Parts: sequence; structure tokens; C-alpha cells
Amino acid sequence: MKKAAELVFIPSPGVGHLVSAVEIAKLLVARDDQLFITVLIMKLPFDSMPKGTDDVYTDSMSQHIKFVDLQEEAIETRGINPSLFFKFFVENHKAHVKDAICKLTESDQSDSKPRLAGFVIDMFCTSMIDVADEFGVPTYIFFTSSSGFLGLMFHLQTLHDEQKKDCVEFKDSDAKLVVPSFVNPLPAGSVLPGVFLDKHGAAEFINHARRFRETKGILVNTFIELESHALHSISDDGKTPPLYPVGPILNLKSDDNHEGSEILKWLDDQPPSSVVFLCFGSMGSFGEDQVREIACALEHSGLRFLWSLRQAPPKGMVAFPSDYADHKGVLPEGFLDRTVGIGKVIGWAPQVAILAHRAIGGFVSHCGWNSTLESLWHGVPVATWPMYAEQQLNAFQLVRDLGLAVEIKMSYRRDDQVVVSAEEIERGITEVMEHDSDQRKRVKEMSEKCKKALMDGGSSHSSLGRFIDQLFL
Repeated sequence: MKKAAELVFIPSPGVGHLVSAVEIAKLLVARDDQLFITVLIMKLPFDSMPKGTDDVYTDSMSQHIKFVDLQEEAIETRGINPSLFFKFFVENHKAHVKDAICKLTESDQSDSKPRLAGFVIDMFCTSMIDVADEFGVPTYIFFTSSSGFLGLMFHLQTLHDEQKKDCVEFKDSDAKLVVPSFVNPLPAGSVLPGVFLDKHGAAEFINHARRFRETKGILVNTFIELESHALHSISDDGKTPPLYPVGPILNLKSDDNHEGSEILKWLDDQPPSSVVFLCFGSMGSFGEDQVREIACALEHSGLRFLWSLRQAPPKGMVAFPSDYADHKGVLPEGFLDRTVGIGKVIGWAPQVAILAHRAIGGFVSHCGWNSTLESLWHGVPVATWPMYAEQQLNAFQLVRDLGLAVEIKMSYRRDDQVVVSAEEIERGITEVMEHDSDQRKRVKEMSEKCKKALMDGGSSHSSLGRFIDQLFL
């Protein structure tokens, strides 16, 4: 009889990373009753659990999953380069992680105690490989973004290490970059993640990619039917650990609190596929000039809309957006009165429940990978409006490589102070709401494929099984 095995999960503290890690942990223990998981939680020095995610632990209560809150680290956030901040943040937790593992392994030395089988770490926590090495166990990466982005990281690391090419040179460049994990050449200056165009950020990400190669395997939140080109391009290079495409890993539980119920009740009164939903993620917010352009586009289009409008944090502060006390101050005068019959402006949005609603016909999204997978799952086409991180890359892949989305402004970057015009916005939302478009048909087909991937015998179901099997070899 095989001996029980324990995995230690170390997710990044961002809600998209944490929720995904918890969801894959639940899948793993449901598949094998000899598998146990301890999730080590790192907490940011500001609120790392936006509204709507408080139940991430309570929903995951299981004898096979437990959570350990690591000691909080006080790190100054004002004025620090985000890449350096996160590097210091994770590094400062290594001692706490080591202490937690010592307690975990020393608490019970009986034969019934599960053996420590390895670490499963977030893509941004590669310094934790050092801790796993101290305990003599393998490390696996849980890559919470696309395999296209994973392939880009490996490609830029190879260019840097073997050809001494610096990707910072692509900043403001019109160059086209051929990357094996993408079908079409990338317009480097406009869609490369901003972190690669920053000296410190590029160095950090290239180091992450370098360390990925030290691991025993990479779990990727994607599925072969969506990203076959990217997955094959990485697997075929002969220099990377085994890939396990196990997605889409999603938390599909509807949030049924009072505020969420009120939003869904409004949607109940709208015709099927008639509402365009605008939502820009846990870090998504705009300045007042941009808010007014969005409002003008929505009003002029005449489309029904549900708009999650959040207030930006103070300049220079690393924090999540918050809800406005009153939207009237940032919207054009009379906008709410003129659109009262067809539109609704809200703060925080129960995104999964909204995308699942029959009234939603299109989604204006920042193209975060979780949001992308949620939209595909529910068969809702996207109008791309990326803002930060790898979102421009996701938008490019969705629009150019996969034909699953329409573009509003693929090259938009939150920090560039560019205001997207009402005309551009209206064109995008009108296009995404077309009922017989090619994109809508392809999204509906991909929705069926992603659900089949997780079913018994499906591609992701089988991939997760292969991962579990090798844990017990």
C-alpha cells in the first residue's frame, strides 16, 4: 500500500494566485485520498483579500487541506519598484517557511504521518526552491497564467543567457519579436509585459524562468485545446521540466451576499445576451478623464450595460482600488438619470455569478488570466482592455492568435496616462455584442472544450492524474 504524501503549497498573496492555488489543492485531494496539502499564506502589508474572497478558507475545509498563516512582514511600499518589493517580500518569508515546515515534519514521527513529497510554489516564489532543497524534496511550479506567457519567459531567458540580448531595448520599439509559443510575431513595444521593459523587473523575471528549469514539473492553469501551439512549443524544446496543463482551475462558486443578489436581480430583468459587462479586476481603476470617455461610449452606444467602477488608490500607494462613496462625482452630469432604464453602475462585482447570468452578452475585460478563463467557461466573448502585468500579451493571444476576442486597446498600459477615446470604446463594445460574430461562435465552442477537459478522461483530468502518479513513484 502506498504511503500518504504531503505537498506544501506556497502561493503568491494576490487573490488571483491564492484562489487558484486553493482550487487546485481541492482538485488534488479529491482525486487521491492519500494526498494531503498544507497551504502557507503570506500576507501583504496592505489588504490582500478584496471583498468577495473572505470565504476562500472556509470553503476549503477538509481533513486533507490545512492553512498556516505565516508571520507578517512589515515592508515599506511607498515609492519602491514593484518587482523589487515583491522580491524582498518573498525573500523575507523564507525563514518563516522553513520554521513552518520544521513544525510540520517534527510534529508527528509515526508511520502514519504523510511523507513530505514536495513544494508546489507560485510562479513568483522561486526563491522558495532553496528551502525545498534544504529539506531534500522536489519543487513544482504552479503557473497561474497562460502557457504562451510561460513560453515567452523561457524565450527571453534564453535570449538573455545565450545571446546576451536585453529585452529592455524593446521599450518604445516597433520591432516584431518571434516567440515560439505564439503563432504571430509580437509587437514587442506594445504587448510585452511592462516588467520586461524595466531593468529590475526584467532581471527578476528572467531569474524566475531560469529557476523554473530547476524544478521537477510545471502545473499550468490552461488546457491543451486552448493553447496547443504554446504547450507543444515549450515541451518540444528539450530544456524544460514536464508540463502538466490542468486548467481551467476556477472558483465557480457564486457569491450570494446581499449586494451580489441585488445586482443579479437587476440582471434577471434584462433580455438574454443583451448586457455588456465592464470589469477590470482586483487592481483595475481609471482616472476621471477615462471614466468620462467610458460613460460617453456606453451612453452613445445605446447598449444595456453593467459597469464595475472602482476608485483608484492614492498616487504612489501600493493598494487595491476601493468602491466610490458616490459615483456621481466622476460621471458626466445626468449620466445616471439618462441611462437609468438600461444601465447600472456598481462598485465591487461578483464576477463569476455575473458572467454565468443569461443576460450577459459581452465582457469588457482587463484580460487577467483568471478572468479570461472564466469568460471562456461561460461562453462570453471579450473586448480586450489590458492594463498591467501580462494582460497585453493575453489580449494579443486572444485577438490575434486565437480569434476569441475583439480589441478595444491592446497596447493600453495603466501607467502611460493615455486616455482611450469614447469612439474606440464604442466600436469595441458594439463589436463584442454582435450576436452572430465569428468570435462568439468560437468562444461557445471553446466553452464546451474547456468543460470536457476537466471531465473524466479529458485532457486536463488526465494531466492531473499523471502529476499525482509521479508523486508516489
